[in-house]
This record gives sequence, C-alpha cells and structure tokens, in this order.
Amino acid sequence: MHSIGNWLPQRASLTPTRVALEFEGDQVTYEELLVRSRWRAAAFAAARLQRGDRVAVLAQNCPEQVEVFFACAMSGLVFVPLNWRLRASELAYQLLDSGSTLLLYGKSYVELAQSAAAESGCELRAMPLLPAPAPVPATDWVAPWVKDEDPLFIIYTSGTTGRPKGAVLSHANTFWTNLSLDLTANVDSSDIVLQILPQSHVGGWNVQPLLAWWKGAKVVLEPGFDAGRVLRLVEEKRITTMMGVPTNYLLMAAHGNFGTTDLSSLRQLVVGGAPMPVALLDQWMARGVTVLQGYGLSEAAPNVLCVPSEYAKAKLGSAGRPYMHVEVALQTLGGEEADSGAGALDLVSGAGSGELLVRGPNVFAGYWGNQEATAHALRDGWLLTGDVAERDEDGFYWIRGRIKEMYISGGENVYPAEVAEVISGHPSVLQAAVVGVPHPRWGETGYAFVVVKDRSPLTAEDLDAYCRSRLATFKVPGHYSFVSELPYLSSGKLDMRGLGEMAQDEVRRHGTP
Repeated sequence: MHSIGNWLPQRASLTPTRVALEFEGDQVTYEELLVRSRWRAAAFAAARLQRGDRVAVLAQNCPEQVEVFFACAMSGLVFVPLNWRLRASELAYQLLDSGSTLLLYGKSYVELAQSAAAESGCELRAMPLLPAPAPVPATDWVAPWVKDEDPLFIIYTSGTTGRPKGAVLSHANTFWTNLSLDLTANVDSSDIVLQILPQSHVGGWNVQPLLAWWKGAKVVLEPGFDAGRVLRLVEEKRITTMMGVPTNYLLMAAHGNFGTTDLSSLRQLVVGGAPMPVALLDQWMARGVTVLQGYGLSEAAPNVLCVPSEYAKAKLGSAGRPYMHVEVALQTLGGEEADSGAGALDLVSGAGSGELLVRGPNVFAGYWGNQEATAHALRDGWLLTGDVAERDEDGFYWIRGRIKEMYISGGENVYPAEVAEVISGHPSVLQAAVVGVPHPRWGETGYAFVVVKDRSPLTAEDLDAYCRSRLATFKVPGHYSFVSELPYLSSGKLDMRGLGEMAQDEVRRHGTP
C-alpha cells in the first residue's frame, strides 16, 4: 500500500521525539506534527469535506501548510498548493479549474485570497490558515481508506504557453518518485535538510522534504530564499543537503560571504528546474560540495534524471541517467506532425538527440479536467515532455531546451540553452539567456540577454569573438543585449516567453540584428 497518509503516523510511532521540522527557531517533533495534522483532519471532517474534495492553500512555506498536507493525505483529500506570487485573477482561475471546496490562506495574503475567492465565482470557503490550538484537543477521528491511485496533489504548471494546467499526482506517483530519489540521492535519519523551494511547486515536497519525513530526518523550513541567510543557516544549523534551482546557487556563490562560510557539513546539493551552468558547477565543487544535477517536471512527480555522485566530474553539465523505476527514451523530432500527437512514436536508438519521453509509476495520469491536454501529453504509455535532450554513448542525457524554444537559422536547428551555456562560460558573464528572433536572410537568429559581473567592460564584439571560437557560425547570436538581471518565474525557471517578447520588441524598434 502506497498511501502517503501512512508515512507520518508510522514515523511518529517509531521516532516520536525526533525533530521533524524547524521553522524560525521553533522545533516540532514527529509526535507533535502528527497530533496537529490529525486535529486538522478532524476539522476537515467536521466541516463535511469528503474524500476527493480539493483543499487549496495560499501561503509561504510554514509548518501549518505541512500539517494541512498530511491532514489531506490521511483524509483522502486533494492538496492544491497555490503560488502567492500570482495575481487574484490567476488564482481565481486555478480555484475554479480545480473546483476547490476550501481555501486556506496565510496572514499576509488575506486580501489576495478573498479577492481570488470572490472572482472565481465558485462555491468555496476561504479561511485563514491559523496555528493549531495548544494543547490540541484529542479527537476520535478515524482515517478513511485511501487508495494508491487516489489523487494527492493538483500542481499547476508554470503556464508559459497559455493557461496553467493542473497536473494530478496520486499517492502512488508520490511514493515511487520519493523511493527513486532515495535510491540515487538518499536522505537518512541523520540528515538536516534545508527547504527553500516554495511549497506551491512539486519540488517543494517531492525533492527531499517528504523523503526526509519518511526517513525520520529534520527539515529546516524557510519561508523564502535569501542568499546571505541561507549561507548563514548552512553554517549554523550544519545543513547536510538541500535542493535548489540554479538561480539559488548562483546568488549564493555571488554573495560576499560565500568564500568564508563553513560548508563542511554540506555533503550534497541537488539541482533542478533548469540546467546548471558548468562554470557554476565548478565553483561549488571547488568548495568541496558534491553537486547532483538533475532533471524533472511536474507531470513526472517530478524526478526523472540525476547524475550519481561518482559521475559528477566526469559528466559535468549532464542531467544524468534515469532514476530507478523510471524509463526514458528519445523521439525523433518530427516537426508539426510529432507536435500534434499524431502517428506512431519514432524512437532514437543509441547516442543521439530528440524529444525526451518518460514512463514509469511516477508519471501522472493526466491534467485535472482537461482530456485534450492529457491526450497530447501521453501517448503509447509515454509522457511527451516537450524538452529536447541529447544522449551520449554512456546513456547520459543533456537537456538542450524546449522544442518550442528551438529556432532555425539557415536551415539548422539551434537550441538556446546550448548557446546560453557557452556565453555563461565567459569569465565576465554572470548569466545569459538566448531566444530566437526573425532574420530576413537566415530565417531566424539568436538574441542574447547577458548579465555581466561587477560592471565588467565586456562588449558585444568581445562576446561575438568568444562565441565564434566555440560555436558553429549558425549558432552565434546576431545580437547581444546587456541587462542588469534576467526575469524569472516563481518556480526559478527563466521566463523565456517574457524574454522572447522583449527581444521581439527590440527588433521591431531597432530592426533585425
């Protein structure tokens, strides 16, 4: 039986006095977390919520949200974490789309939550997410029977192309993705896990926190990310492992205290959300920290690929091999027909490149209430990720970018992530991103956005010469725009759609580069 609702009661029975989480200096034991979660489950039952009902939460990372999650898992309710960075209209869409029965909101989001609830037009109760009373009253609540295939999460995608879709993850999906993670990048009971990723995203649960609570480890929970504070916590709390996106590690490495912070307790960093630049990987590994580069997506709950620690240097920059119990393949890029979901899959054998496909017990059953999108994402038992990957002769994968971000210059396919990786390798470059823009001769060309280090006098001519010595001519961007920062989505991924719009505006104003 793979119900996640069993994890906390069983763990609290084994290690009741062990610290489960620490938040802003306050510690909560496993027994205390269980009692509080059961109290919330009993409150849900008293409010007549029934198995399968959706409970939405709008809050920053906090213990109360963890309690609500476990209460939902034990009750057969569906947990719908919402992103507090969204506008009321965007939240209203997700509330309506998910058909949420209850909206719980943090004290900082009263107005936003109430506006979203009113605008959604659906029947739901909006209530503040208050701490459980102390002492929590005893209850005779009895957990219902929860099936493996019952939905546990509805995770809304970033929505870079149209409306966000709600990926439904079951208890079994969550069980298998955590088991796979543990077999490759394990957490044990002695670990102290730093949790900085927002709990509105799947990585905020299924990349270390839930595994830590399953194994009896301690999670240091942070409401948000601040590079200086995180470095201080690593040193003071003796953090052993953490998960972040490249932006997190870039800002930490660029912080003035990075070189003097004691990182000796930090045995590993797990990276996801986007490929980590090789120069940044080198910077962390030079401090003696093992970096586990990986790849995942919400629809796979999310763990798909990871670089085992023994290959960290030999396969620097790779997203790795599949986790245990996960199978991947490459589909030949077939243009519009493949993109439409028509026809049989044409799989690549051996080394090569193509669209990355995933299958296994971690892969979701579909999008909430959206059969059309589900049919487009799933074919012949495979999840079509929309990501272009390259596989070497050893079976390691490199993520080259999104199919929809690829552009064609002079008849040749160009993957922006590959070009951005080269630009990021320049010693004066902090960050880079590339998008395609129209070109009258070549069809399309690259438009690079570049953030330089410490007011570097780097010029477009310098970068052009650097790229031409390292890239085929058709991959060299036609224009370089120096910016103070790059736009990011709340998930930590680059806002490529926003960058594309910025580039298109520049081309319209100033002509083709």
